[in-house]
Amino acid sequence: MPDELMIRLHNDDWGCETNCFVCEPRNPAGLRIPFFHDVEHHLVLAEFELDDAYSGAPTLVHGGVTLAVLDEAMAWACIAIGRQWAVTTETTTRFHRALRVGSRYRVEAEVVDHVDTTMSTTARVLDRRDVLRAEASATFATLGEAQAVRLAGAPMCPRGTAAT
Repeated sequence: MPDELMIRLHNDDWGCETNCFVCEPRNPAGLRIPFFHDVEHHLVLAEFELDDAYSGAPTLVHGGVTLAVLDEAMAWACIAIGRQWAVTTETTTRFHRALRVGSRYRVEAEVVDHVDTTMSTTARVLDRRDVLRAEASATFATLGEAQAVRLAGAPMCPRGTAAT
């Protein structure tokens, strides 16, 4: 895929300083998962592998950590695809198969609906064989400009671009 169709998502690009547990590369205690916007397919995605620091059962990734990855992917979908800062108001997750520590996975998320101040999203975690491991759907409340500035420290526009 050409580079211009796969955009690396950085908090700094949105004028937002964060110590996000899931995506911030400077958080030493975090997962440091890099997310990308697949412009052509209208997806946010990331590949990740977690070690036993994030286990629940001895060889399995903790379910709460898996949910955090799914939630982060959906939040980035709101930002990159929906072009709105938003906060999760409700989420539903189904775990089909356990995620194992030390195994490689891919998370994908998309916006499925955007009406007024509500965005609906879905996300899924797949293994290397594209077997579905976990999936989630969530509703996000979009933030107005003043709320975005107050909570995220930035308006909803990546640096160097005009709002659309």
